[in-house]
Amino acid sequence: MSFVGNCGTFTRGYKAMIMDVEFLYHLLYLLICALGLFVHEFFYSLLLFDLVYREETLLNVIKSVTRNGRSIILTAVLALILVYLFSIVGYLFFKDDFILEVDKLPNETLLPDRTEPGETMTGEFLYSDVCRAGSSDNCSSIIKKDQLVTEELEEENKEHTCETLLMCIVTVLSHGLRSGGGVGDVLRKPSKEEPLFAARVIYDLLFFFMVIIIVLNLIFGVIIDTFADLRSEKQKKEEILKTTCFICGLERDKFDNKTVTFEEHIKEEHNMWHYLCFIVLVKVKDSTEYTGPESYVAEMIKVR
Repeated sequence: MSFVGNCGTFTRGYKAMIMDVEFLYHLLYLLICALGLFVHEFFYSLLLFDLVYREETLLNVIKSVTRNGRSIILTAVLALILVYLFSIVGYLFFKDDFILEVDKLPNETLLPDRTEPGETMTGEFLYSDVCRAGSSDNCSSIIKKDQLVTEELEEENKEHTCETLLMCIVTVLSHGLRSGGGVGDVLRKPSKEEPLFAARVIYDLLFFFMVIIIVLNLIFGVIIDTFADLRSEKQKKEEILKTTCFICGLERDKFDNKTVTFEEHIKEEHNMWHYLCFIVLVKVKDSTEYTGPESYVAEMIKVR
């Protein structure tokens, strides 16, 4: 209510009040406070974003993404198109290479704990310290039960993630973009004896150069350049405020070897707050009592 009253929102009308960005901002924060009070305490944490709104440097960080949002979005669309194409190639030619390790939730029905009827003798036969007939191991190397269980668990913790084209797209998008070397870091390491070894090397390198190096760095470059421009604009504004008179535009060096210094000029002759007070006087004073200069200033204020 203090914000609405101080900004003259009531005198401007309801339409101007609804279209006011700051009024909507305060209204949103009021809504978040109500949600935190009546729904869940989590919503209170969203109020910390007020620091971003109040601090210009943090606000420039957000603007570095939003100012050139169209360029970033179009570059991201290009990245999605490339991911889609690489997913199709992977689905057609390298489907068996998409084998990823997964961490499954604990399962109570693992082999060592199975006690169902008929499985005890089978487990003893498969996992006991006996010599396997027909195996390549000689009878002096005994296969341990724990070793077999570990190998079977490792196989269970690996899944084929390219059974369908949709799963290929999800895998390439999720793991490929998050891996420093591209999708090749998470796929099966091929042997040089395989017929598609050369094609697989080209596939990994193309994804690394086209998506990781070129496209992602384009996005990062746009964001960094925009942030640098915003910082330069801020520094330029601060420099102008320190070295230029806000009223007449004369720079500091124009007052060298003069009887009036630059500091005396901006404090006494052209104090911007004196001008602001004069504008307030014109607004609150009855128009029938205007002097000549006051009438002129009032007319200039109307036409901005």
